[in-house]
Amino acid sequence: MSNSKPTLYTSPSPALLDLYDINNTIVVIIDVFRATSTIATALYNGAKCIIPVDSVAKCIELGKKIEAITAGERDGKIAEGLEYGNSPFEYSKEFIGGKTLVLTTTNGTKLLHMALERGAQHVITGSFPNLSAVCEYLVQQNQPVLLGCSAWKDRVNMEDMLFAGAVIHQIKDHFSINCDSSGIAETLYKNAKSDMYEFLKEKNATHYQRLTNFGLEKDMRYCLTPDMANILPFYEDGKLVIHNQ
Repeated sequence: MSNSKPTLYTSPSPALLDLYDINNTIVVIIDVFRATSTIATALYNGAKCIIPVDSVAKCIELGKKIEAITAGERDGKIAEGLEYGNSPFEYSKEFIGGKTLVLTTTNGTKLLHMALERGAQHVITGSFPNLSAVCEYLVQQNQPVLLGCSAWKDRVNMEDMLFAGAVIHQIKDHFSINCDSSGIAETLYKNAKSDMYEFLKEKNATHYQRLTNFGLEKDMRYCLTPDMANILPFYEDGKLVIHNQ
């Protein structure tokens, strides 16, 4: 029966999060360029856990306290005072294996903390490198879902909407979707899926421009490639760990 399916909504920006009831809901934090792609990659490559924090000061303080790797960015560049940035290529098996990473980013870690404050039941992170793991988990759990796009400083961005659209495209038959932003996301994805990098370039996406100016084409191409780090980062007890399905 169609009316017994759980609901699925898409929030295109953290500024709109208040419009959704996220109690008893799985919230998927999406920050394709690059926080959630990097989170999936670091855990896939053997990081013990990732502690997401919402400020650089907190990141530095916690890193010292627990002797962890401190990393993060502000405005696309390594944040001052931190050792490492937000590129998935910084977190190879040799470097990150068995270590704890404390991470802060402009948009993604901020949205994660907002969702927790609003009472989200389960928080996972999603990006193209772990697209299949996210889709499988959401179908399996059979609970209401909110796809939360981190956007860029509250302004909607294309790549997060593309990922929301990719998820919707794969799992929509299992959910009751009555949400225009989900329809917009899926339409965008269907138009872009044959070559998402070229699509963002052609549409002159703002984050594409920003990262291109920093010479980060390789990062972007990786962040748009499905299932390169196909694990599910799951938030529990203050940290992101791999969810064992």
